Amino acid sequence: MNRQIVKLFSLVVALFAVLIGFTSYWSVFDAEALEEEDANTRPLFEQQQIKRGRILAADGTVIARSVPKGRGESLRYVRRYPEDSLYGHPIGYSFVEEGDSEFEQFHNDELVGNDSEFTSILDELRGHTQEGNDIVTNLDPAAQVVALEGLAAAGFGAVVAIEPQSGRIRVLASNPSFDPNRVPYELTELNENELEAPLLNRATQGQRPPGSTFKVVTAAAGLDSGTITPETTIDAPGVLDVQGLELHNDFDEDFGPIALDTALTNSVNTWFAQLGEQVGQDTLFEYMDRFGFNTKPAIDLPSDQLSTSGIFEEGELLGPNDPIDIARVAIGQERLLATPLQMAEVAAAIANGGKLMKPQIWSRVVDPDGRVTDRLDPSEYSQPISEETAAELNTAMQGVVSEGTGTNAAIPGVTVAGKTGTAETPYNDSCGGGTDENQAWFIGFAPAEDPQIAIAATVECTTQFGNDVAAPIFRDVAETILAGGSGLG
Repeated sequence: MNRQIVKLFSLVVALFAVLIGFTSYWSVFDAEALEEEDANTRPLFEQQQIKRGRILAADGTVIARSVPKGRGESLRYVRRYPEDSLYGHPIGYSFVEEGDSEFEQFHNDELVGNDSEFTSILDELRGHTQEGNDIVTNLDPAAQVVALEGLAAAGFGAVVAIEPQSGRIRVLASNPSFDPNRVPYELTELNENELEAPLLNRATQGQRPPGSTFKVVTAAAGLDSGTITPETTIDAPGVLDVQGLELHNDFDEDFGPIALDTALTNSVNTWFAQLGEQVGQDTLFEYMDRFGFNTKPAIDLPSDQLSTSGIFEEGELLGPNDPIDIARVAIGQERLLATPLQMAEVAAAIANGGKLMKPQIWSRVVDPDGRVTDRLDPSEYSQPISEETAAELNTAMQGVVSEGTGTNAAIPGVTVAGKTGTAETPYNDSCGGGTDENQAWFIGFAPAEDPQIAIAATVECTTQFGNDVAAPIFRDVAETILAGGSGLG
């Protein structure tokens, strides 16, 4: 009799194991294949029956929540975004018919309570209702508002603010943004708006020429590789012949023999072009790789919604063995393209003593009972440069703001380190095809002696320069964050 009970028990256990195995295979190991089936809408409809967790800003402001519609078996949950377009990027949207995007997509498992597949199966078998977890982000609402207001006044563009020591993303703003609440009614129109491209997250997908902000990378490679020291002088004439074409300083100014501090403060093209040639193509590419160029950024957003920064030819990423005008790459020209996130990472690495931390939007996951089940543990992504090199660059970048090309980034009572950039983009179709349009940049961090925030701000299709439109946005966002404290719990 006991043997029969044991056999029956063993059979039940075996069948249960098979059930879990097949369910796990379909929902975990073969999930990608299932999701690729356009006709497979069942998971999306099932998710409507789950109360999706909220997404919150660092101060507890609700960015996304789910509201019930109907009763009984017809009960469904629909996503709502109380802040409208303020967090269209980077949060994205989630709807049964339209799918999901950005942060909503990347963190879908936590938000619907699927972060532990086996727990979900057991909950189902026990008759428990599945419910999603809340996710608290690092986003600073006040600074996000300031960033978008600054961009709205200046033009299309983006702002990214990162805590250098932790990689926490405090601001990720893209203008124009979009209201996720309107996606179920206006998705076709949003997709077809090629001129404004509101669904394009310019902060993470907008590949633009970085102009002179890239000189910071060139300087980092020169110092860290030992090609130069802070005292090394290079003769910087007003005009330089590079590969048969003239390369000019502003107003063709001849600076004569100067060292790094003067060259960076005045953004001297002919000095950095020669430094690029001295560093060489292989070494400059090596340092680009260290800073995160030539690969997708390690941020918590879907990989297919991120762009790589690097040198491109007809959409193809070039490498150190391809024919490249390294002198013009060194000053942020040639075919070099970078996202605002990438340039913010450059500033953050220098601010953090040469260590680049993995950039992350999320801060912690809170289950339906209010317990924190997971918390961001800041991790180092790479160490592009030494602490000594970072300190030397910090000093040089302070001169840019105190007396050089970036004075509009200055904050009263706070020492700021930064770099301006103005890349000429004539005949750009997205700017209307005119001849005077620029891509204006400012990257930097503050306070320089103890950096708390690193920021990249860029404005496209402007006739103004980096110090005119991008530096003031940097200043206002940095002031807001520094005045408000961390806001993180």
